[in-house]
Amino acid sequence: MDKMEHITTVERGREGFALIITLSVLSVVIALTIVLLSYFTKVKEDAQTTEALIQADIYYADILSQLKNFKDPKSIFKQLYRFPVSLRTPDGRFNLTLRCRPLAAGINVNWLAMENVKGKQQHFQEAQILFETLAQQYELEDADRLLEMILEEIGLGKKYVEESQSRLIQKHGIISYQQFSEIIKRYEMEVDDLKVGRVPWRKYFSFSNHADKIDAEYSSAELISYLFDIDLRTVREWLASLDKSSLQSFVNANGGNYNKKKNLLAGGTFLEESRCSVSYGAGYRFTFDYIRGEAKYFEFHGKH
Repeated sequence: MDKMEHITTVERGREGFALIITLSVLSVVIALTIVLLSYFTKVKEDAQTTEALIQADIYYADILSQLKNFKDPKSIFKQLYRFPVSLRTPDGRFNLTLRCRPLAAGINVNWLAMENVKGKQQHFQEAQILFETLAQQYELEDADRLLEMILEEIGLGKKYVEESQSRLIQKHGIISYQQFSEIIKRYEMEVDDLKVGRVPWRKYFSFSNHADKIDAEYSSAELISYLFDIDLRTVREWLASLDKSSLQSFVNANGGNYNKKKNLLAGGTFLEESRCSVSYGAGYRFTFDYIRGEAKYFEFHGKH
C-alpha cells in the first residue's frame, strides 16, 4: 500500500512539474508573440510613414508647380489666406487640404535683436515694448532671462546683434513658431514658470527671418487692438464684417493713429511671404514657406 501511494505521489509530482514547464513555455510563446506583433505593427507604421513621405514629396512638387503658374500670386494667396483649398475624390481614397497664412501677420520676434541696427530703431522698440507688455500682463517670473534666451537664439549665442552682423538674422534667426516654442519650453523648465505657457505669442508675434513689415490686414484682433489702442470688441466686429473698410480707414475712424505705425506696415503692398500647411491621407501633414516665388523650409510632420 505504501509503495502504491509513493508511485501515485511521484506521478502527480511529474504531472505538476510538466504543467509548470508547459505554462512557462506558453508564457514565453505569448511574450514572443506580443513582441512580434508589436514589431510587425511598427514595421507597418514605418512603411506607411515612408509611403506618406514619398507622397508628400510628390504633392509638394505639384503644389509648387501650380503656384509658379500664377502670374498674379497676390490673387491666389489672398484667397488662400481666407479659405483653405480642399480636394477629395468621391470614394475618399484621396484627400488633400492646402492652407496658407502670411508670414508677417505679427510683429517679427527677430526685431528684438535690432537695437544696434541702423534704421531699425522703430522695429526694435515696437518688439521690445510688446514683449515687456506681455511679460507684465502675464506676470512672468524672469522676463529678462527669457529675453536673453531669445536673443541668444537669434544671434547665434551673442546677446546682441551688431549692425555689421544683422545679416545673421536673415541667414539664421527664429524662422518658425516651433523653434520659438522650444525656447519657451526651455525657459519654463529652467525657471519653473508655468505662466509663460499661457501667453498667446502667436497672436502678437510672427516668426520669420525675412519679414520687415507687418501684414496688418491679416493680423489678429488682439494685435490690431494693441497696435492702435482700439477696443478689442470693436476690432473683432470690424474683422467679422463682410463689407469691412480698409485697415487704415477703420483705424482713423476709431481714434487710432495709422500714420504713427505706417513705416512698420505693409499697407496695400503684397509681401509674397507665406507659410503653407498641407494635410492629406490618414492625418499626415507637411509645411513649407513660400517667399517671393521660392519655397523654403519644407518640413514633414508625420501623422497627427
